[in-house]
Amino acid sequence: MSQLPNQTASKSLWADSVLRLKKNKGALVSFYFVSLVCLIAVFAEVLSPYPFHKQHIDHLLESSSSKFWLGTDSLGRDVFSRIIYGARMSMAIGIFTAIISMVIGTIYGGISGWVGGRVDSIMMRAVDILISIPSLVLLILVKVVFDSIAFFENPELRALTGMLLALSVVGWVTLARVVRGQVLQVKELTYIEAARALGSPSWKILFKHVFPNILGPIVVLLTFQIPSNILIESFLSFIGLGLQPPYSSWGVLASDGWRSMRSYPHLILYPSMALGFTMLAFNLFGDGLRDAFDPKLKGKS
Repeated sequence: MSQLPNQTASKSLWADSVLRLKKNKGALVSFYFVSLVCLIAVFAEVLSPYPFHKQHIDHLLESSSSKFWLGTDSLGRDVFSRIIYGARMSMAIGIFTAIISMVIGTIYGGISGWVGGRVDSIMMRAVDILISIPSLVLLILVKVVFDSIAFFENPELRALTGMLLALSVVGWVTLARVVRGQVLQVKELTYIEAARALGSPSWKILFKHVFPNILGPIVVLLTFQIPSNILIESFLSFIGLGLQPPYSSWGVLASDGWRSMRSYPHLILYPSMALGFTMLAFNLFGDGLRDAFDPKLKGKS
Protein backbone atom coordinates (compact mmCIF):
# COMPACT_ATOMS: atom_id res chain seq x y z
CA MET A 1 0.00 0.00 0.00
CA SER A 2 1.66 3.22 -1.16
CA GLN A 3 -0.72 5.71 0.43
CA LEU A 4 -2.84 5.65 3.54
CA PRO A 5 -6.43 6.90 3.32
CA ASN A 6 -5.91 9.66 5.81
CA GLN A 7 -3.56 11.58 3.49
CA THR A 8 -6.27 12.28 0.92
CA ALA A 9 -8.81 13.07 3.62
CA SER A 10 -6.35 15.41 5.29
CA LYS A 11 -5.76 17.27 2.03
CA SER A 12 -9.48 17.70 1.37
CA LEU A 13 -10.02 18.90 4.94
CA TRP A 14 -7.34 21.55 4.59
CA ALA A 15 -8.70 22.60 1.17
CA ASP A 16 -12.23 22.96 2.55
CA SER A 17 -10.92 24.87 5.56
CA VAL A 18 -9.06 27.35 3.33
CA LEU A 19 -12.19 27.92 1.25
CA ARG A 20 -14.28 28.61 4.35
CA LEU A 21 -11.59 30.93 5.68
CA LYS A 22 -11.56 32.94 2.43
CA LYS A 23 -15.32 33.54 2.79
CA ASN A 24 -14.80 35.10 6.22
CA LYS A 25 -14.06 38.74 5.38
CA GLY A 26 -13.32 39.72 8.95
CA ALA A 27 -10.73 36.96 9.30
CA LEU A 28 -9.09 37.91 5.99
CA VAL A 29 -8.85 41.59 6.92
CA SER A 30 -7.41 40.59 10.29
CA PHE A 31 -4.89 38.32 8.59
CA TYR A 32 -3.75 41.14 6.32
CA PHE A 33 -3.46 43.50 9.30
CA VAL A 34 -1.41 41.00 11.30
CA SER A 35 0.81 40.39 8.26
CA LEU A 36 1.33 44.15 7.93
CA VAL A 37 2.33 44.44 11.60
CA CYS A 38 4.78 41.56 11.16
CA LEU A 39 6.33 43.24 8.10
CA ILE A 40 6.64 46.50 10.03
CA ALA A 41 8.36 44.62 12.85
CA VAL A 42 10.81 42.92 10.47
CA PHE A 43 11.71 46.13 8.59
CA ALA A 44 11.68 48.43 11.61
CA GLU A 45 15.08 49.97 10.76
CA VAL A 46 13.90 50.88 7.27
CA LEU A 47 10.48 52.23 8.23
CA SER A 48 11.46 54.07 11.40
CA PRO A 49 12.34 57.76 10.86
CA TYR A 50 14.72 57.73 13.83
CA PRO A 51 16.47 55.15 16.03
CA PHE A 52 14.18 54.24 18.93
CA HIS A 53 16.71 55.51 21.51
CA LYS A 54 17.68 58.77 19.79
CA GLN A 55 16.93 61.81 21.91
CA HIS A 56 16.00 65.23 20.56
CA ILE A 57 16.72 67.50 23.51
CA ASP A 58 15.13 70.54 21.87
CA HIS A 59 11.84 68.71 21.25
CA LEU A 60 10.70 67.31 24.58
CA LEU A 61 7.06 66.24 24.95
CA GLU A 62 5.94 67.73 21.65
CA SER A 63 2.61 66.87 20.07
CA SER A 64 2.17 65.54 16.53
CA SER A 65 3.99 67.51 13.83
CA SER A 66 5.44 67.04 10.37
CA LYS A 67 8.81 66.14 11.91
CA PHE A 68 7.46 63.87 14.65
CA TRP A 69 4.24 62.28 13.38
CA LEU A 70 3.09 61.05 16.80
CA GLY A 71 5.01 63.51 18.95
CA THR A 72 7.90 62.92 21.34
CA ASP A 73 8.26 61.63 24.89
CA SER A 74 9.85 63.14 27.99
CA LEU A 75 13.35 62.38 26.67
CA GLY A 76 12.70 63.75 23.20
CA ARG A 77 12.43 60.34 21.54
CA ASP A 78 10.14 59.95 18.54
CA VAL A 79 6.98 58.09 19.62
CA PHE A 80 6.27 56.81 16.11
CA SER A 81 9.73 55.23 15.85
CA ARG A 82 9.41 53.67 19.29
CA ILE A 83 6.01 52.17 18.40
CA ILE A 84 7.53 50.61 15.28
CA TYR A 85 10.38 49.10 17.29
CA GLY A 86 7.85 48.16 19.97
CA ALA A 87 6.00 46.12 17.35
CA ARG A 88 9.19 44.17 16.73
CA MET A 89 9.72 43.39 20.41
CA SER A 90 6.09 42.62 21.24
CA MET A 91 5.50 40.48 18.14
CA ALA A 92 8.78 38.61 18.61
CA ILE A 93 7.92 37.76 22.20
CA GLY A 94 4.35 36.79 21.34
CA ILE A 95 5.21 34.62 18.33
CA PHE A 96 8.39 32.94 19.59
CA THR A 97 6.95 32.05 22.98
CA ALA A 98 3.81 30.67 21.31
CA ILE A 99 5.92 28.51 18.98
CA ILE A 100 8.05 27.22 21.86
CA SER A 101 4.90 26.45 23.85
CA MET A 102 3.41 24.70 20.82
CA VAL A 103 6.45 22.47 20.36
CA ILE A 104 6.66 21.52 24.04
CA GLY A 105 2.92 21.07 24.47
CA THR A 106 2.51 19.08 21.25
CA ILE A 107 5.31 16.64 22.05
CA TYR A 108 4.28 16.29 25.71
CA GLY A 109 0.57 15.90 25.03
CA GLY A 110 1.19 13.64 22.04
CA ILE A 111 3.36 11.23 24.02
CA SER A 112 0.92 11.25 26.93
CA GLY A 113 -2.10 10.48 24.76
CA TRP A 114 -0.33 7.95 22.56
CA VAL A 115 1.31 5.89 25.32
CA GLY A 116 -1.67 6.04 27.69
CA GLY A 117 -1.94 4.02 30.88
CA ARG A 118 0.17 4.89 33.90
CA VAL A 119 2.47 7.13 31.87
CA ASP A 120 -0.50 9.20 30.76
CA SER A 121 -1.78 9.47 34.34
CA ILE A 122 1.58 10.64 35.70
CA MET A 123 2.14 13.16 32.91
CA MET A 124 -1.35 14.60 33.22
CA ARG A 125 -1.09 14.90 37.01
CA ALA A 126 1.98 17.04 36.50
CA VAL A 127 -0.01 19.21 34.08
CA ASP A 128 -2.87 19.44 36.58
CA ILE A 129 -0.48 20.68 39.26
CA LEU A 130 0.82 23.43 36.96
CA ILE A 131 -2.70 24.42 35.91
CA SER A 132 -3.81 24.62 39.55
CA ILE A 133 -1.26 27.39 40.13
CA PRO A 134 -2.57 30.80 38.96
CA SER A 135 -0.83 31.53 35.68
CA LEU A 136 0.18 35.06 36.68
CA VAL A 137 1.74 33.81 39.92
CA LEU A 138 3.62 31.05 38.09
CA LEU A 139 4.73 33.50 35.42
CA ILE A 140 6.11 36.00 37.92
CA LEU A 141 7.76 33.20 39.92
CA VAL A 142 9.57 31.78 36.90
CA LYS A 143 10.60 35.28 35.80
CA VAL A 144 11.98 36.23 39.22
CA VAL A 145 13.83 32.92 39.64
CA PHE A 146 15.42 33.20 36.21
CA ASP A 147 16.48 36.81 36.81
CA SER A 148 18.07 35.81 40.12
CA ILE A 149 20.11 33.06 38.46
CA ALA A 150 21.56 35.68 36.08
CA PHE A 151 22.87 33.58 33.23
CA PHE A 152 23.60 36.78 31.34
CA GLU A 153 25.53 39.76 32.62
CA ASN A 154 23.63 42.11 30.32
CA PRO A 155 20.47 43.11 32.28
CA GLU A 156 18.48 43.87 29.11
CA LEU A 157 19.31 40.48 27.58
CA ARG A 158 18.54 38.76 30.88
CA ALA A 159 15.15 40.47 31.06
CA LEU A 160 14.28 39.49 27.48
CA THR A 161 15.37 35.88 27.91
CA GLY A 162 13.57 35.62 31.24
CA MET A 163 10.36 36.85 29.62
CA LEU A 164 10.66 34.31 26.80
CA LEU A 165 11.30 31.46 29.24
CA ALA A 166 8.51 32.44 31.63
CA LEU A 167 5.86 32.74 28.92
CA SER A 168 6.97 29.45 27.35
CA VAL A 169 6.82 27.58 30.68
CA VAL A 170 3.32 28.88 31.43
CA GLY A 171 1.86 28.57 27.93
CA TRP A 172 2.47 24.93 27.01
CA VAL A 173 0.27 23.23 29.63
CA THR A 174 -3.09 24.15 28.08
CA LEU A 175 -1.93 23.10 24.65
CA ALA A 176 -0.66 19.79 26.02
CA ARG A 177 -4.13 18.90 27.31
CA VAL A 178 -5.73 19.79 23.98
CA VAL A 179 -3.20 17.71 22.04
CA ARG A 180 -3.64 14.76 24.38
CA GLY A 181 -7.41 14.79 23.84
CA GLN A 182 -6.99 14.96 20.07
CA VAL A 183 -4.47 12.10 20.06
CA LEU A 184 -6.77 9.93 22.16
CA GLN A 185 -9.46 10.36 19.51
CA VAL A 186 -7.27 9.95 16.44
CA LYS A 187 -5.28 6.91 17.58
CA GLU A 188 -8.43 4.76 17.56
CA LEU A 189 -9.27 5.53 13.92
CA THR A 190 -9.00 2.98 11.11
CA TYR A 191 -6.01 4.42 9.28
CA ILE A 192 -3.94 4.28 12.48
CA GLU A 193 -4.81 0.60 12.86
CA ALA A 194 -3.80 0.10 9.23
CA ALA A 195 -0.45 1.75 9.86
CA ARG A 196 0.12 -0.50 12.86
CA ALA A 197 -0.80 -3.56 10.80
CA LEU A 198 1.81 -2.56 8.23
CA GLY A 199 4.43 -2.65 10.97
CA SER A 200 5.14 1.10 11.20
CA PRO A 201 6.90 2.06 14.45
CA SER A 202 4.94 4.09 16.97
CA TRP A 203 7.10 7.21 16.64
CA LYS A 204 6.60 7.21 12.86
CA ILE A 205 2.82 6.84 13.18
CA LEU A 206 2.70 9.62 15.75
CA PHE A 207 4.72 12.14 13.76
CA LYS A 208 3.66 11.18 10.24
CA HIS A 209 -0.02 10.33 10.64
CA VAL A 210 -1.32 11.60 13.98
CA PHE A 211 0.19 15.08 14.32
CA PRO A 212 -0.62 16.19 10.73
CA ASN A 213 -4.28 15.32 11.30
CA ILE A 214 -4.59 17.30 14.55
CA LEU A 215 -2.69 20.29 13.22
CA GLY A 216 -5.88 22.32 12.72
CA PRO A 217 -6.79 22.69 16.42
CA ILE A 218 -3.14 23.32 17.26
CA VAL A 219 -2.89 26.18 14.74
CA VAL A 220 -6.14 27.69 16.01
CA LEU A 221 -4.92 27.56 19.60
CA LEU A 222 -1.61 29.08 18.51
CA THR A 223 -3.38 32.12 17.04
CA PHE A 224 -5.05 32.74 20.40
CA GLN A 225 -1.82 32.13 22.32
CA ILE A 226 0.10 34.86 20.48
CA PRO A 227 -2.12 37.83 21.52
CA SER A 228 -2.34 36.39 25.02
CA ASN A 229 1.46 36.40 25.28
CA ILE A 230 1.64 39.93 23.88
CA LEU A 231 -0.87 41.13 26.47
CA ILE A 232 0.94 39.38 29.35
CA GLU A 233 4.28 40.87 28.27
CA SER A 234 2.71 44.31 28.07
CA PHE A 235 1.13 43.91 31.51
CA LEU A 236 4.36 42.75 33.14
CA SER A 237 6.32 45.55 31.48
CA PHE A 238 3.64 48.00 32.61
CA ILE A 239 4.00 47.00 36.28
CA GLY A 240 7.80 46.92 36.07
CA LEU A 241 8.41 43.13 35.97
CA GLY A 242 8.88 42.74 32.24
CA LEU A 243 11.05 44.50 29.72
CA GLN A 244 12.49 47.84 30.73
CA PRO A 245 14.08 50.74 28.84
CA PRO A 246 16.02 50.98 26.60
CA TYR A 247 13.85 48.18 25.16
CA SER A 248 10.80 49.55 23.40
CA SER A 249 7.84 47.18 23.63
CA TRP A 250 4.25 48.41 23.62
CA GLY A 251 4.00 47.62 27.33
CA VAL A 252 7.08 49.72 28.08
CA LEU A 253 5.66 52.62 26.06
CA ALA A 254 2.31 52.39 27.86
CA SER A 255 4.09 52.36 31.21
CA ASP A 256 6.05 55.48 30.27
CA GLY A 257 2.91 57.22 29.02
CA TRP A 258 0.89 56.39 32.13
CA ARG A 259 2.99 58.69 34.29
CA SER A 260 2.03 61.75 32.25
CA MET A 261 -1.31 60.63 30.82
CA ARG A 262 -3.29 63.71 31.87
CA SER A 263 -0.86 66.28 30.51
CA TYR A 264 0.36 64.32 27.46
CA PRO A 265 -2.25 61.71 26.54
CA HIS A 266 -0.57 60.88 23.22
CA LEU A 267 2.18 59.02 25.08
CA ILE A 268 -0.22 56.28 26.17
CA LEU A 269 -2.90 56.63 23.49
CA TYR A 270 -0.87 55.57 20.46
CA PRO A 271 0.86 52.51 22.01
CA SER A 272 -2.48 51.40 23.46
CA MET A 273 -4.14 51.69 20.06
CA ALA A 274 -1.39 49.65 18.41
CA LEU A 275 -1.70 46.98 21.09
CA GLY A 276 -5.50 46.96 21.01
CA PHE A 277 -5.88 46.74 17.23
CA THR A 278 -3.25 44.01 16.96
CA MET A 279 -4.87 41.88 19.64
CA LEU A 280 -8.30 42.38 18.05
CA ALA A 281 -6.93 41.28 14.67
CA PHE A 282 -5.34 38.16 16.15
CA ASN A 283 -8.54 37.19 17.93
CA LEU A 284 -10.73 37.76 14.86
CA PHE A 285 -8.33 35.73 12.75
CA GLY A 286 -8.31 32.99 15.38
CA ASP A 287 -12.12 32.93 15.38
CA GLY A 288 -12.06 32.61 11.61
CA LEU A 289 -9.60 29.73 11.77
CA ARG A 290 -11.68 27.99 14.42
CA ASP A 291 -14.80 28.24 12.26
CA ALA A 292 -12.90 27.11 9.16
CA PHE A 293 -11.53 23.98 10.85
CA ASP A 294 -14.84 23.07 12.49
CA PRO A 295 -16.29 20.14 10.49
CA LYS A 296 -19.80 20.96 11.78
CA LEU A 297 -19.77 24.15 9.71
CA LYS A 298 -18.95 22.35 6.48
CA GLY A 299 -22.52 22.16 5.33
CA LYS A 300 -23.25 25.79 6.29
CA SER A 301 -20.53 27.42 4.26
